[in-house]
Amino acid sequence: MIWEAQPRQERFLREVLDPDGANEILYGGAAGGGKTDALLIAGIMWCRMFPGAWVLYLRRTYPELEQKPIPRSKELIPASVAIYHETKHRWVYRNGSVFQFGSLDKAGDEVRYQSAEYSLIIWDELTHFQERQYLYMLSRNRTTNPAIQRTKVIAGTNPGNVGHVWVKSRWIDPAPPETVWEAPLEPDVVAAVRALGVPAESIRPRKRLFIPAKVTDNQRLMEIDPGYIMRLASLPEADRKMLMDGDWDVFAGQYFSCWRREIHVVQPFPIPEHWRLFRSIDYGLDMTACYWWAVDQSGRCYIYRELYQPDLTLSQAARKIVEMTPEDERGRIEYTVVSPDLWNRRQDTGKSGVETFIENGVDGILRADHRRVPGWFQLHEFLNPFINEHGEQDAHLKVFSTCTNLIRTLPALVRSERNPNDVDDNCEDHAPESVRYGVMSRPAPARPIDHRRVELERRFEKGSPEYRIWSQYLDEEAKHDDSGIDPFDLV
Repeated sequence: MIWEAQPRQERFLREVLDPDGANEILYGGAAGGGKTDALLIAGIMWCRMFPGAWVLYLRRTYPELEQKPIPRSKELIPASVAIYHETKHRWVYRNGSVFQFGSLDKAGDEVRYQSAEYSLIIWDELTHFQERQYLYMLSRNRTTNPAIQRTKVIAGTNPGNVGHVWVKSRWIDPAPPETVWEAPLEPDVVAAVRALGVPAESIRPRKRLFIPAKVTDNQRLMEIDPGYIMRLASLPEADRKMLMDGDWDVFAGQYFSCWRREIHVVQPFPIPEHWRLFRSIDYGLDMTACYWWAVDQSGRCYIYRELYQPDLTLSQAARKIVEMTPEDERGRIEYTVVSPDLWNRRQDTGKSGVETFIENGVDGILRADHRRVPGWFQLHEFLNPFINEHGEQDAHLKVFSTCTNLIRTLPALVRSERNPNDVDDNCEDHAPESVRYGVMSRPAPARPIDHRRVELERRFEKGSPEYRIWSQYLDEEAKHDDSGIDPFDLV
């Protein structure tokens, strides 16, 4: 069949095939922008241009691949060029190239590609994946084919879902759309590469680029189905902004939509000696997430230190926690709350995880209330912003800016499709799980005094028209107040 690129698709394909262009390219942002066709054509052209190339096209599940990408590829690739192998889900080209369809349904599936080599990796609906899956697959983005001057990773996606926050921070926030920019190299990464004897001139930063595309950029769709844009426009506001406008500042499905960096994240400061201290731990061999808490006189909690490290045994994790607790704090830690599974005995040692922790210096251990939904609700109460006595936005839980993994993963949690009151299992939730144990060990935060309502009752008689009007205003404002404006300034 004859395929003709739309202008935005043509811009994308030129960048993909440019050896001096960006290494990591994100395309789309809104529904109907022609993402699937653009990604498939990019892979097809790559296979045609570079004999012997291997290309990987990823969706989260095989049913998603079979819903559109695979059938569409059969319309785009003629049998004279390549043969499709149904059982292996791959196109084998007559020039030796391979176009492979693959999936990453859950965390850990990426290790199935451990020994693979792909000069082009294509992610369809990138925000459906976790960041650690993406970063791992970057190690598979390699080639020994001398004809390929630069390997590439390309992706198409809409805003939202479990990967919204990390995708936004990797492509959307750092630079304006259509701008190729170099991602800064981490000093420890450079040092590790230099230690292998790699010349400095060979260490090059990766280039990234975001190319936005909306339904109005897909003229073919607008001609064939002119009513589609009206269906997008009739969606609820959050969905409409994401899918029609490609707005990355809207995050439908976010569990803690009350999270505000300007409210919940604070710069580190010395913890007063009279504040109460405790720790919370979510332990797993895949990740140990430990947090140090301080509670002020009003019951407001501050999370001030973070341990977030994989591949620690129980004894290693315990020793690391003790090591990270300064001498002057050790006698002040009132308790450490940990998940109930650490009371189970290990088959290899016959000891429970709690016993191992105690033997290695972590004492005062309490069993966490690990109920998921009540715990998330309790955490929501601690995070919910309110107006304090100074007329400022405040919350009962604050996080030091040094706790980077908690700040990264907590606002990224999304609702489960099976149970909207719970968090989706595919989220990176080690840090939030630990914090959930922490808030469940505390009494629920007291409802703050609404000083504006006190002022309302001082000014107007209860039951009066003025009182009813302003009371209704305050009720509505309490549901979604971001302004900090005192309504009495408007009287």
